[in-house]
Amino acid sequence: MARIVEAIRMAPTSSGLQPFHLFVIRNAELKSKLKAAANAKDLVTDSSHFLVFAAFDTYTEARIDAVVARHAVERPGTEAALDTYYDTLKASYLPRPDDVNFDHAARQTYNALGFALAAAAELEVDSTPMEGVDNAKFDEILGLKDKGLKSVVALALGTRQAESDWLLPLKKVRTPAYDLVTDLN
Repeated sequence: MARIVEAIRMAPTSSGLQPFHLFVIRNAELKSKLKAAANAKDLVTDSSHFLVFAAFDTYTEARIDAVVARHAVERPGTEAALDTYYDTLKASYLPRPDDVNFDHAARQTYNALGFALAAAAELEVDSTPMEGVDNAKFDEILGLKDKGLKSVVALALGTRQAESDWLLPLKKVRTPAYDLVTDLN
């Protein structure tokens, strides 16, 4: 689990903002509440770890300044260049409507989700990304509004029960490369 979380933490995001927070849920009671908000998906309660990716509800000066401060600590001597770059970013992001900023932040969470899925596959941990949940209920259960966050996507992790997985012996079906990929060489 630590390696999957580290892959999420290291995922690239626009301007290095990492505009999301990850909730790693193992608590059975909390997973049960989330299951009800996930259209009764057994994946929630059957998972060993249930991850919820929540994006910033908007960008704020404080959130962007926190990124600059973190960089300044990790990369001493870069403050002037960072201030210039992030001041330009703030001039672009802060006037935008909150829903535009949330949409941008939400898309960044998918970078992290992709890294989580790749890490899980590498580690042979079964994973199922989940959309279509009742995000408003997830937000309420996890108290996200008070944190300035909104849930975006979830990820169930664990080890499949091979004896009860009817899909396991079946061939994986995906669109053939010739229909999916156009090489514009």
